[in-house]
Formats: sequence, structure tokens, C-alpha cells
Amino acid sequence: MRIGITGSRGTLGRAFTRQAEAAGHVLVHLNRPEHDLTNPKAVITAITTSGLDLVVHSAAYTNVDGAEQAPEAAYGVNGLGTRNVAIACERAGIPLIYISTNMVFDGAKGSPYTEYDAPCPKGVYATSKRAGEMYVEHLLSRFYIVRTSWLYGKEGDSFVHKIVRAADSRGSLGVVADEIATPTYVEDLAEALLKLADTGLYGWYNLVNEGECSRYEYAQEIMRLTDREHVTITPTSLADYVRPAPTPPYSTLKNFVGAQAGIVLRSWQESLADYLASIQNVGTPG
Repeated sequence: MRIGITGSRGTLGRAFTRQAEAAGHVLVHLNRPEHDLTNPKAVITAITTSGLDLVVHSAAYTNVDGAEQAPEAAYGVNGLGTRNVAIACERAGIPLIYISTNMVFDGAKGSPYTEYDAPCPKGVYATSKRAGEMYVEHLLSRFYIVRTSWLYGKEGDSFVHKIVRAADSRGSLGVVADEIATPTYVEDLAEALLKLADTGLYGWYNLVNEGECSRYEYAQEIMRLTDREHVTITPTSLADYVRPAPTPPYSTLKNFVGAQAGIVLRSWQESLADYLASIQNVGTPG
């Protein structure tokens, strides 16, 4: 396939590019400045004239707290930018994979969210990502909306790197114990996206590593796997931290639809162990 990808310089974008090219696909990179998502003409022209078979839209405004201070930027990229990509794909007659987030749910359910639960976003970032979903749903006849959570990988400065740096600099940590979701390794997600693209089974998907944990449990496992069990970790509460954006306390995603198609990611513990075994300087972002 000839696949267009936005955000190919990001953590997921690089993982997807590696795996897609290894599988023999041709990747067309739709990145700024020449392919600014907020420029409808540029995006539509690029997608409709590149002979693409599929577009993976992984680019996004991802500064959750920053979105509260810059809502126009968040809606411009996550909302209108996604609209432009969706219109272009519909005109080109090709499907779109749109990468969304667990944060479209408010965290009040108390049990894992399936693809059939109604979104209820809180805050600018979450609402702007839901706006992107709505454009995809209404403007495209063939699409995959993929919600995921807590991404980490070889590139980028993820929670994994940040918590190790904090542990090394402070010698002890305070980590939230009442924010629960699922860490997801981008290499596993990229593999799942390629499988999904081959199915032709369009619709909504929750694609995350299996299981769930709190940020506190996540940090404990990182310390254990990096031989830092001497670091004292104190459980704290979301209420202890004042931040601009609201945080859903429980946003675990259940992979129901993908599992019916045979697409299941391994456990988050197994993926995290493999990832940490594969890198050398654990606190240094890629």
C-alpha cells in the first residue's frame, strides 16, 4: 500500500513508519511546514494528488494543559485540521485511520470503556479530540477511529523517561494512585494499526495493551524493571495536584471490537519489560 501519514515525526508516527516500511509499504509523510493541517488547500491537494491507498492521521496538538490556555490552537489542529484530512480522504476515495484518546471519556463510569460507550470529554484537549472524531464520523464513508492511552516508545519524552529522571534526581517520588488507565507501547499499537488496515472492518476501536494500572503502579513497575526498587514511592491523589486541565480518574479502554477481529495487544507489563530491555539510557528521551 501507499500510505500517507501525518505526525510521522512523533512517537507513534515513527514507530508506524518503521513497521510499515519493513512490511513493504510506501510511506508519504504529510508534515509541517509544507503540509500544515490547518491549511485546507495544502492538505486536500497533498492527499488527493499523491495516489494514496490510506491515510493514518496521528498528528495532534497534545499539550493537555496548554490547550486550556490556547484553545484556538488545540481546536485548529485537532478539530479543523482533522476536518481537512477527512475531507481530503473522502475526495480521494480512501479510508482514514484517526488516532484519538481515552480522554474523550470523563472517567466517571468506574469500569472499562468499550467502543459503545458515549464520549463525555472534559477540558479543551479532550473536547478538541472528540471534535476530530465527529468530523471523521460525519464526513467520511470509510474510517477507523482508534482510541488509545498513555503512549510511550523509543522516541519522545514519555512518562517512563520522566519518572526515571525524577527518581534519580530526587531519590523519592510522589505518584498519583487514583488515575487509572493503560500504558500502551507504540510498537504494539503500530503493529495493530497495520493489521486493522488489512481488515476493511471500518468503525470504532479501542487499541491499548491489555490490563490497567494507576500511575503509582506504573511507576512501581518502572522502578522494579530498572533496578530502582530502593526509590521510595509515596501514593498521592489527583486532588493534591492543581492543573489547568481536568483529568479523568478512570479511563481504561476495553478492546472489544478489535478482539472480535483477532487484534489483541499483549499485556502492558510484558510490553513495558520488552521496551525497557531494548533501550540503554532510560531517562533520556529519544
